[in-house]
Amino acid sequence: MRVYILSRNKELYSTRRLVEAAEAKKWEVKVIDYLKCTIEIMKGELIINYLGKVLPTPDAIIPRIGASRTFYGAAMVRHFEMMDVFSTSGNLAITRSRDKLRSLQVLSKNDVDMPKTVFASNKSSAKDVIALSGGAPLVLKILEGTQGVGVVLLDSEKAAKSVLDAFYGMDVNLLVQEYIEEAGGADIRAFVVNGEVVGAMKRQGAEGDFRSNLHQGGSAIAHKLTRKEKSTAIAAAKAMGLGVCGVDMIPSARGPLVMEVNSSPGLEGIEKSTNLDIAGKIMDYIEKSVVPASEASTKKRKIKKDNIGA
Repeated sequence: MRVYILSRNKELYSTRRLVEAAEAKKWEVKVIDYLKCTIEIMKGELIINYLGKVLPTPDAIIPRIGASRTFYGAAMVRHFEMMDVFSTSGNLAITRSRDKLRSLQVLSKNDVDMPKTVFASNKSSAKDVIALSGGAPLVLKILEGTQGVGVVLLDSEKAAKSVLDAFYGMDVNLLVQEYIEEAGGADIRAFVVNGEVVGAMKRQGAEGDFRSNLHQGGSAIAHKLTRKEKSTAIAAAKAMGLGVCGVDMIPSARGPLVMEVNSSPGLEGIEKSTNLDIAGKIMDYIEKSVVPASEASTKKRKIKKDNIGA
């Protein structure tokens, strides 16, 4: 089996663990900086070059696409898919998950519960937006923010109106969400692989910070999901079409609410808090989904029917 990990940094914990897990299966594995790939498109022929040389076609790829490089990274994933290469997360699913507004629309369409969310242009009244979202306190999110950056808790209507007016004046796209007080600055990340939850952790925000992201100083411990939390995570992953993802939920009085579905979830927090081999689970998913080209009866690669598409 030949597997490429599309990652810009081979020294990252997640990338290293994926390499180790592939090598444990005696597979040929290579880390590919997707920004150093170029593609050729001709009649009936699709080629990917890497560092000036034609890249041998792999059996599978594992995209680890940075948020700021979503367009280019997804284009590379799409090209591999057009070459009949299996991807643990499809290009459409990646781009869908990176658009906070679009992902919430998709989740809503599939009856996945979430905090009430309002999106409006800068021509809208800040007062009306605040009222529609249920009033203060409320959470403001910049659409382009990642890892907790661009997320602000506004604890009064006066502060909310002031901040909204300021951002609307800069023509910034915003989401305004109800604040779930009972969550207490904690959330739950369920790691889903091939439609199954393979691990979960509870993250708690740093003292004085309602954001639970580990990049913002939060901490994590292993978490045993309730039946509802597990079914919600699986439903969210299915709705987004992601074979590998992290589903972030917050507990509420009405049950778990999905905040985000991450198409490139980090492995360090989940593996260290649970002591589980999550990277190995991803390799098992590939093994179940792909017939290696060397074993296929025809020249064209075969992908098993149980592959979760994008």
